[in-house]
Amino acid sequence: MKRHRVAVWRGLDAWRAEYADVWLHADRLLARGTQIGVEPESYRLQYALDTAPGFATARLTADTAGAGWSRRVDLVRDPDGTWHVSGDSAGETDLPAPGGDAEALAGAVDCDLGFSALFNSLPVMREGLLGRERPMDFQMAWVSVPDLAVNRAPQRYVPLSDERVQFISSGGAFRAEIHFDADGLVTLYEDFLER
Repeated sequence: MKRHRVAVWRGLDAWRAEYADVWLHADRLLARGTQIGVEPESYRLQYALDTAPGFATARLTADTAGAGWSRRVDLVRDPDGTWHVSGDSAGETDLPAPGGDAEALAGAVDCDLGFSALFNSLPVMREGLLGRERPMDFQMAWVSVPDLAVNRAPQRYVPLSDERVQFISSGGAFRAEIHFDADGLVTLYEDFLER
């Protein structure tokens, strides 16, 4: 099975949008996307995501640019689970530096790109979370946007039905319901994004 899907999300809490070409295989996905937003400053972001069999992140490359600056981050996860992180930047901005400490990502299987709904699909697809009974905890390689700084971030997914999960991050400080279609792609991230 290989299917090409096009998904477009718009922000509900702030002005932002994302377009993604997603190629779904039986046990992995490839995605190429573009995101634009205005917070914390205006930016354009382009990303390429490749997963290994089992929907585990294999590589994420992201580039952002704004008025007088640009940055890039490259995350690679080896089959043994070792992460490699590189980042570079050009121009002047007050944003934090791109990249981060690869050793801090030990144990993470997924990456999560800020302001993107697509990346919430990875643990849902890999673990078959829709319709399960028990919550699952994950460690993510969190990529903040637009600076592209990479940090470890705990997240919890609580299955609510065969279409919804409750997403919990920041030690419980942030909670939202996320709705998915039959392919496992986000249709609604309540009060945040909709497709």
